[in-house]
Parts: sequence; structure tokens; C-alpha cells
Amino acid sequence: MTTATPGQAVVTGGRLDRVLSALAPAARRGRIVLGVVRPLAWVLIATAVALWIAGLQLGWRELTIAASVVTAVVVLCTLFLIGRTAYDVVLDLTRDRVVVGERAVGAVTLSNPGRRAILPSRVLLPVGAGRGVFDVARLAPGARIEELFAIPTQRRGVLDVGPVSVLRGDPLGLFERVHRRDEPVALYVHPRTVAFEGQSLGFLRDLEGLPATDLSPDDVSFHALREYQPGDDLRHVHWKSTARTGTVMVRQYEETRRSHFVIGLSRNPADYAADEEFELAISAAASLGLRALRDSHSVEVRVQGGQLPAASGKQFLDGLSALAPSRPRDGAIADLAGVVAASLPTASVVVLVCGSPVDAARLREACGRLPYGARTLVIVADAGADPRLRRIGDADIVTIGGLDQLPSALRKVLA
Repeated sequence: MTTATPGQAVVTGGRLDRVLSALAPAARRGRIVLGVVRPLAWVLIATAVALWIAGLQLGWRELTIAASVVTAVVVLCTLFLIGRTAYDVVLDLTRDRVVVGERAVGAVTLSNPGRRAILPSRVLLPVGAGRGVFDVARLAPGARIEELFAIPTQRRGVLDVGPVSVLRGDPLGLFERVHRRDEPVALYVHPRTVAFEGQSLGFLRDLEGLPATDLSPDDVSFHALREYQPGDDLRHVHWKSTARTGTVMVRQYEETRRSHFVIGLSRNPADYAADEEFELAISAAASLGLRALRDSHSVEVRVQGGQLPAASGKQFLDGLSALAPSRPRDGAIADLAGVVAASLPTASVVVLVCGSPVDAARLREACGRLPYGARTLVIVADAGADPRLRRIGDADIVTIGGLDQLPSALRKVLA
């Protein structure tokens, strides 16, 4: 048995690396060549090879003629791949954010920066899982053409529009050469929302927030009077009581919480009877969040598995556009309420949003886990149902069958 020395192993490894490096460009070219061949072309190539072998082996002239015809068709189709596709491509969306049901309008502009004409070709515009095709005529040097398009939106989501690809191929679809000329653009399809009348949602009763049980020497919610202690602010002395009792009395206040609006939106499939309810719940949460943001409240949005950004209305709606159902093991509405209590203990208003399968017992459990002292509202999305209002403990439970029912239902709660 011959044993290789370490030096010989290094030399062998070096030669192997050089061989692989030399073969890499050829492998890339091979992948490019194979990438232009469509499945139908492979079928015809295999058929031509079989006919040639059978014709020559059996001496049948008919098989040889058929093989010649198939071969000629394949060769002629390869000629359609010849030609430049060096377009300058610009993809422009009029709006990259639309509401469900609206059409997103845009344009693809192609120009020929070269000195030679570009032969007719096709342009592919992927939109989500689908794609649009534009036939582009011969483009002279320096010429430019603009193709307008409209994208209908039937569902909430985030669609990748592009990248624009220039396709050159034959009429039979045997070969297809694709060149990507642009980067994709994200199109956000926002959920439907409904506007509320009035200056606020009506949950908050004072200037800054809801009063808490903690006492404070300086706030906006007056609580009681007490005797003066060294260090108290003289501005809070109650002079009438001081004159009457003969003892310096100062005002004491209840500490108030700043308006902290929290939305707990369940995305567990078990909390909804159908996809329609899930979309209704998202639209209701979006409407409430936008109203709170317009009222300058601090808004937090919690879902199973994390939180959604809500620093602005656009950011909030973008996050809802990409929201998808969670896995059942991520927890239901009661687990989400526990997360809200653990991460946001100072919330002043909590709105839980779920679907019709969540019964009264589960709602009671969820509301019981929320931060103590927070005003609680539960929105139940029950597609097609009549609106109704009920109470479970200190929580108001509002059931809506459509988004247009939300404003009137909330007016009953806040009456």
C-alpha cells in the first residue's frame, strides 16, 4: 500500500482546486444555456434524437425525414434568441400604498441607449404570484416607449411588483431568454378602515389620562387636603382651609397615567370562524389605532409572536398589511392578554380584537389577565351578525358583523 506524504496531498489538493476553478466558468455558461431551454424543447430534442436513431438503424426514410423536420424546427427557433435586449428600464408606481379594492396604477418605461435598434421582444412584470406580459415593438436607437398598467387588489397584503424582465423567445415557446433589468418595488395593500366622528374615542376622562391609586404632590386629578410638610410646593397651599383651621393645608392629587392605548389583536386561526372574520378584525383594529394616533395617544399593538410598529399611521397600516395568521401553538386571546399585562402594565386603555369562536368564558379569562385599572374593550368580529353590546365584568364586549357597524357600536359604549 502506498501512503501519500503531506506534501503530495497539498499538491493534489492544489491541482484539484485549479481544475474546479477552471471548470466554474464553463459550468456557469452551461447553466445559462440550459436555462433558456423550455420543457417542450427538451421533448422535441429527445424526439429528434429517437427519430434519427430509428431511421438510420431501420433504414426508414420517413423517420429520417421526420427527424430532419423536427431538427430544423428546433434550429430555427434558436435563431429567435439572437439579438440585443439592452433596454434601460424604469418601473414607477403612482402609489405604493393602496386600500383593498383600489387599483394600483404604474408605468414601465423602456429606452434604447445603444446605437443599434433592438428587435421586438416581450417584457414580463411579476406581481405577487402572477405576472403581466407586454409586447414591445422594434425600438430604434435613442427611442423610448412607456407601457401603463393597473393592478387590481382584492386582498390585503404586501405584493412584490417586479423585477421587470425582458424576454426574448420563439413563437413556439421552445426557448426563452430572460434578462432582469430592474429591482422589485413593494406594494402595500392596506386593510379597509372606517373613520370616527368626534375628537377622541371618549375613553379618557381627564387631561392626561386615567387616575391611578397612587398619590402625587403635583398632578391634575385633585384628591384631598393634608397638612403642610417641609419641602411641599407652596403653590399648592389651600389658603381658605389654612385660614379656617389655622394649620397650613396643601392640596394632594391622584397620580394620573398618560393616555396609553394598547390593541391586542389575535391572529390565532382558532379564534376565527373564517378568513372573512380575520380580515374584519384587522380592519377594526386598524380603524381604532388610526383614531387613537390622530388623538395623539401613545399606541402599542401586540399580536401573537411580537408587536407591530405604530409610531405613525402609515407604519401601523404597513404592519397590518403584512400580518398573517399565527400557528395554533402561539397561544389564543387569553395568552395574548397575559403578554399585554406583562409587557405593558401601565396601559390605560386596552382593546382586544378576536373572532366569533371565542366564547364568554374565554373572554372573561382574557379580560381578567389585563393590567389592573385599565379600561377594557373587546371587539368581536362575527361576519354577517347584527351588532350587539354586552358586559363581562368591567369590560365592554362589542360584536360587529361589518366594518360600517363599528362607529355606531362604539357610540353606544361611550354613551
